Amino acid sequence: MTAIHELSAEALATEYSRGTLSPLEAAQAALARVAAWEPRLNALYRCDEQAVLAQARESERRWREGRPRSPLEGVPITIKENIATRGDPSPVGTRANEDAPRQSVDAPPAARVCEAGCVILGKTTMPDYGMLSSGVSSLHGVTRNPWKLERNPSGSSSGAAAAAAAGYAPLHLGTDIGGSVRLPATHCGLFALKPSFGRVPIHPPYLGRIAGPMTRDVRDAAALLEIITQPDARDFMSLPFSRAEYGAGLEDIEAARPRIGFLADMGVGLAVALPVRAAVEAAAAAFADAGCEVERLRSFLSAEMLDGACRFFEARSYNDISQLPAERRAKVLPFIVQWCSHRAADFSGRDVMQAYGLVMAMAEAAVVASEPYDFLLSPTSPITAYAADLAAPTNDPRNALPHIAFTLPYNASGQPAASVNWTYSSEGLPIGIQIVGKRFDDAGVLRLARLAEKLRPSQRAWPQPLP
Repeated sequence: MTAIHELSAEALATEYSRGTLSPLEAAQAALARVAAWEPRLNALYRCDEQAVLAQARESERRWREGRPRSPLEGVPITIKENIATRGDPSPVGTRANEDAPRQSVDAPPAARVCEAGCVILGKTTMPDYGMLSSGVSSLHGVTRNPWKLERNPSGSSSGAAAAAAAGYAPLHLGTDIGGSVRLPATHCGLFALKPSFGRVPIHPPYLGRIAGPMTRDVRDAAALLEIITQPDARDFMSLPFSRAEYGAGLEDIEAARPRIGFLADMGVGLAVALPVRAAVEAAAAAFADAGCEVERLRSFLSAEMLDGACRFFEARSYNDISQLPAERRAKVLPFIVQWCSHRAADFSGRDVMQAYGLVMAMAEAAVVASEPYDFLLSPTSPITAYAADLAAPTNDPRNALPHIAFTLPYNASGQPAASVNWTYSSEGLPIGIQIVGKRFDDAGVLRLARLAEKLRPSQRAWPQPLP
């Protein structure tokens, strides 16, 4: 029999409805999995065992009384630390905020999963301010990759990805402003979707930032998306709500024969490693063999655009950190301080607006490149997972983000983009592919990702904790 912690959200809900498994049993299995992994993994920031069991008992009662709140009633979920949950502090990964107050309200995505009756297993770790695609934090320490503990899960949704790969829960909520659900997904062998900008209400809203599902398969992500897209007036940038059923029609894309633009190399940032190139080339060939029209395209991203986006992020973070009192600023991860201040400390208003203009140019270029196609296909990351204790693959605060060239443009353009695992390197490290759709076509991205799951090579067993 499949172990309880290995069951998908869909499978758990089916068992609950039949009465063959209870949310309490699922919560107990999840907590046992946390206990087995967590001392070595460091994926959770907060986990209140008694609160988890109390939620599960309430969910069990609702199932027994025939009134589940949603199809995901009783399914365990983790929530990234920067998504506010009532009663929990939200220090955004930095020791500078180690005395952060407890939140008085749930942020929109957390509110929706609570209303749906999901069992919140805990809050997951993240790096300082979410401004690293790494698992290194001044507050939390080092979060590790379950596939190889000496490797990085990437970030900034680092704890969420590590927890998903380790089997803590079927559902995980992360956030993404430049690749922060997709990069951890590719390095941890997961599926993750950065929805269209505004699709998932979030608070506080910010340019390019969105919450998204991180799961072991597309079907579970689609089910979670249906919950978290429900409206919330606090996000003034959210899209008008439409009651889409993202899980419906997931199997239908093969008949559509979509046109796919294949972007094998961005030409800027880190060079694409040979195992990653081989994986994405194999994926392109598999889609073509399945009847899709696949056409290679040249990069639309210039080094100037990528650097402009990096300068904009530096200016944003320097503005935040420079306002901290000296004693608090000294607690921020030194890498972050060096990264955001080495140029931004001398920026003028003109410098910042030029950087912002390049972000907008990048967004326009991404949309123009996508226009002739139904979808784009590319690597998610140019590399496989790097060393766990590094704040960035380069370990250079003056060049901290060259690995996000494939993911960042679609935060600027607002397009939906997903990472789905394709294969593994010779070291056994996961390698994901990125699927990008036109803005608002989140359902189409899910469908093509589901086709990728059918076409990809056999997947390896999920990692297990050491005895």
